[in-house]
Amino acid sequence: MTQTIHRKLNDSAFARWSALILISLMMFFAYMFVDMLSPLKELLDTTLNWNSTTFGTYAASEYFLNVFCFFLIFAGVILDKMGIRFTGLLSASLMVIGACIKFYAMSEWFVGTGLEAWLNSWWVDLPGSAKLACFGFMIFGCGCEMAGTTVSKSIAKWFKGKEMAMAMGLEMSIARLGVFAAMWLSPMVSGAFNASVSAPVAFGAVLLMIGLIFYFVFVLMDRKLDAQLEACGEFEKEASEEEFKFSDLGKIFTSKMFWLVALLCVLYYSAIFPLQRYAPDFLDKTLAITNGAQLFSCFPILAMCLTPFLGAFIDRKGKAASMLMVGSLIMIACHLSFAFLLPMFPSKVLAVAIIAILGVSFSLVPAALWPSVPKIIDERILGSAYCVIFWIQNWGLLLVPVIIGKVLDATGGYTMPMLIFSSFGVVALFIGMLLKREDKKKGYGMELPNIK
Repeated sequence: MTQTIHRKLNDSAFARWSALILISLMMFFAYMFVDMLSPLKELLDTTLNWNSTTFGTYAASEYFLNVFCFFLIFAGVILDKMGIRFTGLLSASLMVIGACIKFYAMSEWFVGTGLEAWLNSWWVDLPGSAKLACFGFMIFGCGCEMAGTTVSKSIAKWFKGKEMAMAMGLEMSIARLGVFAAMWLSPMVSGAFNASVSAPVAFGAVLLMIGLIFYFVFVLMDRKLDAQLEACGEFEKEASEEEFKFSDLGKIFTSKMFWLVALLCVLYYSAIFPLQRYAPDFLDKTLAITNGAQLFSCFPILAMCLTPFLGAFIDRKGKAASMLMVGSLIMIACHLSFAFLLPMFPSKVLAVAIIAILGVSFSLVPAALWPSVPKIIDERILGSAYCVIFWIQNWGLLLVPVIIGKVLDATGGYTMPMLIFSSFGVVALFIGMLLKREDKKKGYGMELPNIK
């Protein structure tokens, strides 16, 4: 009888995995929307006069408010003060609003308006459609990055003492499937509407609205879980012991382990996400084909399949710090292959092989990185810690696409961009070595299993 009373919702495997699916689908739609225009780079140039520099500026705009207006820092405070339910709904709503603005900017309704004329009157190198699309992408980016940290803290709550790394790995796998879907569906939707660049954006906006509904269902489940925690006394205990204090933020910035994790994060992801924006165009030009987006869609598939199993391995065996190093090493090899090997031997089979191997790296690093953060940061400031890491990461995601776009316009080829990406991997590998040494000295447990 006592066990029945004290059995909580997340003690049910069906309930906690259902909750995971709901929030993962929201992130699936978010990842899908991020790369909706990646397969259409050449079409953007011909229809909207977006050159590589413009495209790079657009890709970077997603992170502008997060970085320069410190929105991600505020998002962490909001998350720790207001909780995962309020913050998740807020982030999902911001994504929908930003997506709608971006759709309007790229639609025929925008053409010929006074707003377009005004936007075209200043900073003339950037088309008015790009300016407004960038603004919408900024709003979306605020919601998307906030959602990422909220989902991480939600999983940490629902899977505490359970299959946390596996759950985070599965969430990342589902989210990455959005990249695959975008690479295939975006050209298809565009072609179905007479080579429209706005139709795929509209399609993505509708999916984000569905994601908002899914998160609302999760909110209802989480409210029930808190009621059960309160009934058995655990919620009150958590509220008193885990109360957020602004002064605790200093513990984040004075942690050496935190900075090592954050630097590895920004270096690694700066060589992955910007690549996704340019990869379809790179493959089209290198292989002289028109389906580069479909080839690159293989990238998240292996990562999607491997990440949950790698998470399960970390849960039971550990070795997270070692995985970070191996993942960085694989990434270096793949980008050097893109720079030199593929141009020498242009082959679809070789391209898919390199892309698939890069997907292995993209399984190893995130599967090991994100479940390690709760081991080095106090739980009451975990949301803020995730947000600060994302904020630091966003600096790279903001600057690197702009740099790559300018390098492309200057050189006309992808050799130098790929070398830039590989150099990030070299530094990330070195930081991974420092991280493993520091973990061994201080005993944070990154190499230890999560399940006790």
